[in-house]
Amino acid sequence: MQRVPLAERMRPNTLDEVIGQTHLLGDGEILRQIVKNQEPVSLILWGPPGSGKTTLARIIAGEVKAEFIELSAVTSGKKDVEKVIEHARQNWNLQLRTILFVDEIHRFNKAQQDAFLPHVESGLITLIGATTENPSFEIINPLLSRSRVLVLEPLKKDEIIKILKHALKIEKATKLVTPAALDYLAELSGGDARVALGNLELALSMKEKVTPEIVKVAAQKRVPGYDKKGEMHYNVISAFIKSMRGSDVDATLYYLARMIDAGEDAKFIARRMVIFASEDIGLAGNGALGLALNAFQAVERIGMPESSYILFHVAAALAKSAKSRTSTDLMYTAQALAKKYPDAQVPIHLRNAPTKLMKDIGYGKGYEWQANFKHDKGFLPEEITNNQ
Repeated sequence: MQRVPLAERMRPNTLDEVIGQTHLLGDGEILRQIVKNQEPVSLILWGPPGSGKTTLARIIAGEVKAEFIELSAVTSGKKDVEKVIEHARQNWNLQLRTILFVDEIHRFNKAQQDAFLPHVESGLITLIGATTENPSFEIINPLLSRSRVLVLEPLKKDEIIKILKHALKIEKATKLVTPAALDYLAELSGGDARVALGNLELALSMKEKVTPEIVKVAAQKRVPGYDKKGEMHYNVISAFIKSMRGSDVDATLYYLARMIDAGEDAKFIARRMVIFASEDIGLAGNGALGLALNAFQAVERIGMPESSYILFHVAAALAKSAKSRTSTDLMYTAQALAKKYPDAQVPIHLRNAPTKLMKDIGYGKGYEWQANFKHDKGFLPEEITNNQ
């Protein structure tokens, strides 16, 4: 008989057994209130892997005595949803509640998400969706407006250690793992309880005293929690840009290393540095744009992993450079003027005069072809000059 994984065996059954997420589980907080009042509401649980989304959904269903039906948006389709709705109608007739839990709900398209609306509104089902992606971008507004969005946080290191110690106590294996190994397991987990418990189970299976070295062998290399199309992608590149803007070289290179380690497209990083060179350095260092552009071309021609040298070199240079938003501010001002005065007439003294007639009626009058020439009537259209 196949053994149930440790992470599944350690899944809490009540709110009191849950470790972490105190902002949702403390006295008077929403999940406590839902259970106390025995009135489930539709929820969107947004948080990283291993933060307890599925566990909390199951506990809520158990506490409010509702039937818990679980679907994965990855493997389920329209027919699966229709079966759940039909089953929920039967429960309704028997005066039983139905909680439908949809894992990775962001993978359902707009039409699939729309299908839940009438049943959520009527109370036929209480929907609990779990997502690792920002609901603002991935969940349709009508569904968001009918649900409470709860943000789950990655578990803290001490919380992961507490979970591991509890598992070892249950497994009667406390003496088999050194404190340093527990600390290393928690460090490797990235706030994901499932990862921590999975690595612990692998380490215990090696039938040796579990030390950091054994954990390293069992866990191998932890895959960064980074999805090149997900929110973490945008969060890390945002932190990278803001660190360069703040001239923090260490932070800049840390975020750059994370992106490279996660397999981010080197050309994407280089493109963002080209934009940064104009947007944030601009007139304070006119050579920055050329440096960033050379980096982009070099990355294109050389490829990874050798392009890492180029990316780190130029990112450090851009972070160290003086910053100026002058050219960016001037651009925004010019764009605003162009939108406000899209049809303003070019002053007649600035117009080209290729014919005698044009010269006779004043085209180019008073203009002289010389460096830094200042015409006494200026260069902007009159209506803009008069309203500045």
